[in-house]
Amino acid sequence: MNPTFKLLGLFLFVTLFSCSQKQDLIVANTNPNIEYWGRIDTTTLEAAELYWSGSSIRLNFEGSSIAVMFDEERGDNYYNVIMDNDSLFVFRPDTVQQYYTLANGLSDGSHQVEIFKRTEWDRGWSRFYGFKIGGSAEVLPKPEEKKRKIEFYGNSITAGYAVEDFSGQDRSDSIFTNNYLSYAKLTADHFDAEYRCICKSGIGITISWFPLIMPEMYNRLDPADPNSSWDFSKYSPDLVVINLFQNDSWLVERPEHEEFKRQFGTVKPSDDFIIQSYADFVNSIRKEYPDAPIICMLGNMDATREGSRWPGLVEAAVKQLDDPKIYTFFEPFKNSPGHPTIEEQQTMAKNLNKFIEQNIQW
Repeated sequence: MNPTFKLLGLFLFVTLFSCSQKQDLIVANTNPNIEYWGRIDTTTLEAAELYWSGSSIRLNFEGSSIAVMFDEERGDNYYNVIMDNDSLFVFRPDTVQQYYTLANGLSDGSHQVEIFKRTEWDRGWSRFYGFKIGGSAEVLPKPEEKKRKIEFYGNSITAGYAVEDFSGQDRSDSIFTNNYLSYAKLTADHFDAEYRCICKSGIGITISWFPLIMPEMYNRLDPADPNSSWDFSKYSPDLVVINLFQNDSWLVERPEHEEFKRQFGTVKPSDDFIIQSYADFVNSIRKEYPDAPIICMLGNMDATREGSRWPGLVEAAVKQLDDPKIYTFFEPFKNSPGHPTIEEQQTMAKNLNKFIEQNIQW
């Protein structure tokens, strides 16, 4: 046989074998086409570190399968995985660094995967290392930036605490918390806005159920690290919503509680102190975002029960600030036990959406 034909045959064999053994496409966490929403630490090359409720990762791609590499501090976080804005399933990473298959047998053409953090930061950090795409794989450009951005500061109502505990027992297991179903996320979706959520169940402005209050936490990147600082120049919301005081309303009436003793000693705080504390916190947000409208709201739990003094305290603080772009909005009391259900979260979102549509120019 002519040596030229031998070499040509060998070339064809190697080419066909290489194509049949095509390797998966590895997409590192630093790839510029990955879209991150939330206060996520992307300063290290090894992995992006996630803490806050509602943090999310998106990728547009082509390929027949996609997997993600994660590990966890404690293995107690849950994520919603949304494929092509259609199917959704729950994903729980382990403490062992490994790949998790998110989808197989995908059709030809473009796809989008989103990984959304349901759970709160007290369940430990998560680390995202990158994606692995199978088949005829290609990374596509990330979506255009949203025209609107909303940032929420809140407590368990905003976190979506126990929203999927259909037993009505308000159980604390992290599987029952789902920020994706909270009024905050629903509101952001309604306005097609980029979403950011700074929240913690049990937190208040003057007192919390634990030794940390929102004025100490609001400016952190890693909420568990008092030395961690967030760079506010990285995100400028078009609207800020503050939903706090529910926990204060309970705890200022409990002088026997350890946090009451730590914050106030033996003397119940005066209304003037509470008003000033709220005004100071709102003012700290205003300093970071000089132009954004701010809505000071109360959720639908008993801080808005008929006869409650807490809406009046919020109104007094806002009046003191004398800022035409700071608004008050109070959800009607839901008059049912426990934390808001899915339906009650939806009702809150509808009420807030209506208020925004009627009052906010953005």
